[in-house]
Amino acid sequence: MYRPEFTVQHPIRFYDKPAGGLGSLHGTAKALRSNSAVPALKVLPQLNQPGGVDCPGCAYPDSPKDKLVDFCEQGAWAIAHESTLRRATPAFFAANRLSALRKHAEWELEAFGRLTAPMLYDGVSDTYREIAWDDAFRLAAGALNALDAPDRAVFYASGRSSNEAAFPYQLFARAFGTNNMPDSSNYCHESSGMALGATLGVGKATVTREDFEHADAIFVFGQNPATNHPRMLGDLREAALRGARIAAFNPMLEPGLRGFADPQSPVETLTGRGTRIADEYFQVRVGGDLAAITGICKAVLEADDASGKVLDRDFIARHTSGFEQFAAAVRAQGWPQIVLDSGLPREQLEKAAAMYIASNATIATWCMGLTQHEYAIETIQMLVNLMLLRGNVGKPGAGLMPVRGHSNVQGDRTVGVTNRPKKEWLEGLERVFGFTPPAQHGLDAVAAIKGIMDGSVHAFLGLGGNFAVAGPDTPRVLEAMEQLQLTVHIATKLNRTHLHPGRVGLLLPCLSRTERDEQEGGRQFVSVEDTASMVHASAGRSDPASEKLRSEPHIVTELARHTLGDGAHTAGIDWQAMGRDYSITRGLIEQVAQTAVAGFEQYNQRITAPRGFHLPNSARNRDWRTASGKAQFTAIALPQDTIMRRARAVFGDEVLCLATVRAHRQYNTTVYRDTTGEVDRYRGVHHTRKVLFISAATMTRLGFEDGQTVDVHAASPDGIERRCNGYQLVRYDVPEGDVFGYFPELTPLISPDLVARGSLTPAFKEVPVLLKPAE
Repeated sequence: MYRPEFTVQHPIRFYDKPAGGLGSLHGTAKALRSNSAVPALKVLPQLNQPGGVDCPGCAYPDSPKDKLVDFCEQGAWAIAHESTLRRATPAFFAANRLSALRKHAEWELEAFGRLTAPMLYDGVSDTYREIAWDDAFRLAAGALNALDAPDRAVFYASGRSSNEAAFPYQLFARAFGTNNMPDSSNYCHESSGMALGATLGVGKATVTREDFEHADAIFVFGQNPATNHPRMLGDLREAALRGARIAAFNPMLEPGLRGFADPQSPVETLTGRGTRIADEYFQVRVGGDLAAITGICKAVLEADDASGKVLDRDFIARHTSGFEQFAAAVRAQGWPQIVLDSGLPREQLEKAAAMYIASNATIATWCMGLTQHEYAIETIQMLVNLMLLRGNVGKPGAGLMPVRGHSNVQGDRTVGVTNRPKKEWLEGLERVFGFTPPAQHGLDAVAAIKGIMDGSVHAFLGLGGNFAVAGPDTPRVLEAMEQLQLTVHIATKLNRTHLHPGRVGLLLPCLSRTERDEQEGGRQFVSVEDTASMVHASAGRSDPASEKLRSEPHIVTELARHTLGDGAHTAGIDWQAMGRDYSITRGLIEQVAQTAVAGFEQYNQRITAPRGFHLPNSARNRDWRTASGKAQFTAIALPQDTIMRRARAVFGDEVLCLATVRAHRQYNTTVYRDTTGEVDRYRGVHHTRKVLFISAATMTRLGFEDGQTVDVHAASPDGIERRCNGYQLVRYDVPEGDVFGYFPELTPLISPDLVARGSLTPAFKEVPVLLKPAE
């Protein structure tokens, strides 16, 4: 295996150990040392424990068993940075013009610390200045009410927010008169929800964490658990130890999918000998998963042709529709095209099929490696096809699990944060609150970006998040945001989107999840929903970073109250009650959900259970809420018209397929600084994020050398010049023609027109680029 020499010029330090182990323990210690250890150490024992704090680091389900420690290294970094003693005070903002702050890197903005007071942008001095809370609410209300139409406003929500903040937020938007409610799901798992909803009748995971204890096989697609949700490796390790077979599909050879040393196992940690995770590792091409899964389906059908004993024909007959059309489409697909598009030999796909056939209970799990492509929905529908062939939905140890990122992105959607609300939800709002909410679908994230850039959007409200940096075309979006009449950001820390305020620009600091929340109604707790539909409580106990902080529910309800007042159509909404007593909000969610979302009965009583409660999943019970009333097979042909083929037809075969990925010292757009220079431990990167992982064959074909510095040019379909300069090539074991680099630094290369069909999720992992020697 190629092992480059680590030098200042070549930032790769070869990593050949299992993920986890001492590295994770050292990483956790560094997180505490680089921030303020004492506040974080008070929180960590409560993390993901009954009556404690839900970790904001990911949405992976908590253990159903009592575990003394149920957090990971990434969670420790999130808590350490949230608990920091560093403060971005009014004095800090008065001394730093926004034009100067924009020159700082993402990690530097994060490291300035917690926001401490509400701020208003002053264009004359180019600084944020402190403002009283009531004045801030009145300014925002005045700007919103001055708009010539409600649809001029966008209400963006990050998946970090609680149900108790998200529900009044969506109520505010709809009482204001718009469904312009993009959320972070638009950027990541929108494709999953649409594909599962159309085929199974529910857009959520059909498995719980307990199912991993009963699976015979687990197929892991398009994800890097060691970096993005490390607690999943514990479940994969336990499955492997009891004999379950695990298959990994990923273009990059990720150490965490090959082996894992449990930091809670003294033997594995001290010896450095971990547990093998993937029995088979299939290095599919970027975007080749649709072809790969099609090939597995084809091999399964061919095996059944030979024996007649492979398919679960009783399940197919009783519970599914569309099998014959699907089977005909797969049989018609030739092996040469499958091999070409997947990048995998037929023999490997038949080996994967054999693993699947040998299993009586299979889990398929995926992340954004499947969702951020042009044909993402079709890919996930084909994965559903595969699972239906042997009845692997609705039985113990089997099912489908999209692993979501933000810790409550699924819960926000459940309680109404969406630009495409269901009729039943809108009817519930009207029944409970006495006004008729808008029915027309609103803007999603990409449509909001386009509206900001073309001037049709005049106001932007952000409940958390780093909207412009998380999405495509970042520099152009940031520039356009400065022309908005109003920007309101509710946040705990400074990020780049905040540095481009509108004419009225408000930065409103909120409590973090770990902090004590005292309201007029007493001490409050919030609730969140994980990726397996478990709803549980989260109660912060730490002292707030500033006495001027307000909770997200309080800020949202006060913005709504000042904007809407006691108007006739909102007279039935007691905003102040929701802001001072969150049990009132939960009671209202229960009322609205009666005919729209099953499982919220006795919300306030059941949320106090140690592990919360599970929202029922109809597909898990083989109750198919689809148009046909059955689980739906989907006939899909491998596409010929793709982003990459279109780009190569115009720009030539030198076009490469760029997939953006996250580093180990990172959570979504939040980049952490490691004082030892470690950027991405398992890929060996140190001291810089400006690297591109590329194969030796691709470099040779294009005339480049390992370590060479290049400029990255987008092969954009709209003809707009987009480029990122000064990236160092790093030889890596990846498919020929593919190249990988870090999100969010490379989002400026992505055109808003490069999206998944149907879901409109940006194609962050299918970006056509050209490399040129650095100028």
